[in-house]
Amino acid sequence: MLKGEDVVLQLKLLQGVPDWTVRALADTIKVPRSGVHRSLGRLREAGLLDGQRMNVGRSEEFLVHAVKYMFPPVVSGEARGVPTGWSAPPLRDAISSGPSEIPLVWPHPLGEVRGLALAPLHAAVPGLALDDEEMWARLALIDGLRMGDARIRGVAEKLLVAKLDAVLT
Repeated sequence: MLKGEDVVLQLKLLQGVPDWTVRALADTIKVPRSGVHRSLGRLREAGLLDGQRMNVGRSEEFLVHAVKYMFPPVVSGEARGVPTGWSAPPLRDAISSGPSEIPLVWPHPLGEVRGLALAPLHAAVPGLALDDEEMWARLALIDGLRMGDARIRGVAEKLLVAKLDAVLT
């Protein structure tokens, strides 16, 4: 069974990271090396990782259709944090307004937005988003797929597929 950290690692590898090492991935996604090693094993077992490369087709299918069921959104009260889903780019820029006036955030002490707290896929996600804009966009799109209504899910899918297709070129 895959874990949230596996999805984070999958998204990082789908950025087209060449010649990666476990140590470099651990430093980049802020997950211990042992956790990265176990995640790589789970991704291989699930057929998403072939040797050192992500299987983009299978990854797209998994991210678009399965993540929302495997990692259902857990929303709590208001908190200060990092915007995600429809409240973060690129979804925020692609739609006129989200389903509510209250932004969606991953709770984090360095976040500058107050909104509904959405539990991230992994505890390292908000900090990772603040350090890596491309990962922030990919993780926010995943939350758009997990949390959004049909319109937001459709836009999030289109934007995520475009990012994954860019890996192939």
